[in-house]
Amino acid sequence: MNCEACHLKELEVELFEIREVLRCILHTIVFHRALGLVRPKEVDLELFDITYVQCGEVELEKKIDEKIDQFVCWVEKHPNKKSQICLSFYEVKNKQASWFSNKIERLYWEQWYIYLNVAQHPKGHSNKSHHAKVVDPGEGALEDRNARSAALEASLREVLFQIIKFVNEKKDHVPPIPNLEGAVSFPYEITIPSSSDSAFGMDMIKRMLQTGHPTMLS
Repeated sequence: MNCEACHLKELEVELFEIREVLRCILHTIVFHRALGLVRPKEVDLELFDITYVQCGEVELEKKIDEKIDQFVCWVEKHPNKKSQICLSFYEVKNKQASWFSNKIERLYWEQWYIYLNVAQHPKGHSNKSHHAKVVDPGEGALEDRNARSAALEASLREVLFQIIKFVNEKKDHVPPIPNLEGAVSFPYEITIPSSSDSAFGMDMIKRMLQTGHPTMLS
């Protein structure tokens, strides 16, 4: 089976921005690949002037939030590392039964790679400015933060357009819709770096990029 891969533009984010950014990207991808019955729900980001659409399915939102929480925990334990999340869609096929098992095979037909560079800005920056000049709490630092936030918002918009462009152009590899209940017609999985060993996790992700057929980390 032909497995199409979309490598999204790398985003530089701060820790407090990760959840909103990932929710926006993951829900946008899933919404555009949800060929079942959906109840579209518009969501306004709190940190950016961007609105995206969710499928309106509670279980889907819960699953995505759980994976994001796991990813945030990994980032907190492994600072100053570039990281990525892989969202994969697949088909389930029953392989020929052997003496020992009736093996089920996952055939991946589409993978989305989300790259994040989590910036570690020292918390003491504004405090130093405050001690140096009590009247000025750090206008320069505030301007830098506003400029960085505006740049991230523009980059996030680019990623959303990249998703829409890919979905509109890449259609031939999408398999027939299975008879599954719910908004998301196809089985999917969200892969994050290993929580137990960062080096192992990144090695596995590199292998996924090379083969296009990921070994699940979680």
